[in-house]
Parts: sequence; structure tokens; C-alpha cells
Amino acid sequence: MYAPYQIGNESHSPTIFLDFLESKSMVPRILLLEATDTMDTSTQSLPVGAVTNVRSWTALCHASALLGVFIHFPGHLLGPLIVWLVKRGDSPEIDAHGKEALNFQISMLIYNAVAAVFCLILIGFFFLAILWVLNAVFVIIASVQASEGKFYRYPFTIRFIQ
Repeated sequence: MYAPYQIGNESHSPTIFLDFLESKSMVPRILLLEATDTMDTSTQSLPVGAVTNVRSWTALCHASALLGVFIHFPGHLLGPLIVWLVKRGDSPEIDAHGKEALNFQISMLIYNAVAAVFCLILIGFFFLAILWVLNAVFVIIASVQASEGKFYRYPFTIRFIQ
């Protein structure tokens, strides 16, 4: 049914194909076959939309912290908190990314409070600027990593939520 294809003098078996016609449900599925010297008949079926949906929500867990640019104090915490509370039961990946994003934002809140105290001797303004830039950079890196399906561990994070 699925014939090998030819590249030059080598014959290759297809390793990934879309199974639109044979699926019992109307949801398109991707069947992943292990290609070895002896063809293995084991397959793993994944819904096409499930992987992208989880990746979107994990990226949103991190990217929603950028809401703090518009709503200064609660914005950095509210975005990841709302996404995590609403979607944590849907997937363990969303739960883990939400916890990581919240832990980082709580840590940054503590670091900002310490820097605010140092504003009394004027060096705190410099620390606040550095913390704001680091927060934005790390959130963007984490969002990109999450959209690629990777888990990102923020540096300088105190793990409050396990």
C-alpha cells in the first residue's frame, strides 16, 4: 500500500505519512513508523491538533508574562497564573511550563522589591532596568523554546511551586 520511494540507487521506506482516508474518526492523524532494516509493524498514533495545541498553551504560559509591560505590578503574575489555572489539568506539559513561568515571575517580583529598596541610594534604578530587560529576554526565550516543544528552565529562579 505504501511503496518505498527511490533516491538515486537507494530505496527508502516512508517513515511519516498522513492517514486521512483510513482513520475511523474525522480527525486527521499522523502515524509514525520506525524505519529499520527489518520493517517494524508497531505504530504510534497522535492527533495532529493535540501537539500544536499543547505547544501553543505552553508558549502562552510564558508569553503572557509580557502583559506586565502594560499592567506593571500584577501583569507579570496574572497572565501565567490565569493560563496555568485554566489549562493545567489538560496536559502535564502545560502544568510544568505554567509552574516554571510562575516561579520565575514570583522570583523576579522579589528581586524587583529588593531593587526598589536600593532605589533609596540610587543604585536600585540601575538594578530595576537590568531586571526588566532580563525578564523580557528570558520570557521570550522560554516562549520560543516552549513553541518548539522544549522545556526551558529559567535561571535565577526560586522554585516556590513544585
